[in-house]
Amino acid sequence: MEFLDKWERKLGWMSFPGVLKYYALFHVMVFLLQFVNPQIGQVLDFDREKIMSGEVWRLVTFLFADSGFKGLGGFAMLFLFFMVMIAFMMNDALEGAWGVFRTSLFHYTAFAGLLIANFLYGEPMSGSGLFVYSSAFFAFATLFPRHEFLMFLIIPVQVRWLAMLLGGLLVFGALGQPLYLGYLLLAFGNYLLWAGIPAIRGQARAIESAGRKKKFENAKAGEDSSFHRCAKCGRTEVSDRDLEFRMAEDGEEYCEDHLEG
Repeated sequence: MEFLDKWERKLGWMSFPGVLKYYALFHVMVFLLQFVNPQIGQVLDFDREKIMSGEVWRLVTFLFADSGFKGLGGFAMLFLFFMVMIAFMMNDALEGAWGVFRTSLFHYTAFAGLLIANFLYGEPMSGSGLFVYSSAFFAFATLFPRHEFLMFLIIPVQVRWLAMLLGGLLVFGALGQPLYLGYLLLAFGNYLLWAGIPAIRGQARAIESAGRKKKFENAKAGEDSSFHRCAKCGRTEVSDRDLEFRMAEDGEEYCEDHLEG
């Protein structure tokens, strides 16, 4: 995209290598702080009225306030460990595919979309910061659909199927809840802009290109893919496989029906 190249030349200072890695580490920090103060999430979470009253830190801290975990058990710690590992892997993959600047903008757009969604929605959505990982996961699945994850450390599953499952669950949860659907559109606007819509356009161009190529090859094959051609009727071994051809005294090749004529 030419406009992104121009942005990068002018706004390259906004590049933040490993932004998703640091974001995951902030989640780990908040998770550990819950051991000291289990109510820490209430101090950091989104609250529109309190923000308007001066608690402006919530504009940022809501992203990793709750970490999406309500308990401090072993399962939550295991889930957090795998979440961080996958976040590190996805960050490196996206930066490798898009570059640091574009990947940074992708995540900035996710942060802004969630902030706008929470302001418009009014009521804080618990664990909404996890949507940042979800949008990165969808982008990763779009760019590397055949990458495999080991479910339960045993079963290999391609990431595209997991993304479809997650997407289906999100859509199902939004059915009958227009406000929630709008929230999701804002929360995943970065995916639509940076990966979803470009992927659809790319697929459409690929299908169109394949159609043109097939049409060209068929036309080329129809033009002259034969070795024998009757000088009188124009038939070939391609148009009629049962025909036999011979050279006549005039140096021209004829089919058996016109050889003597």
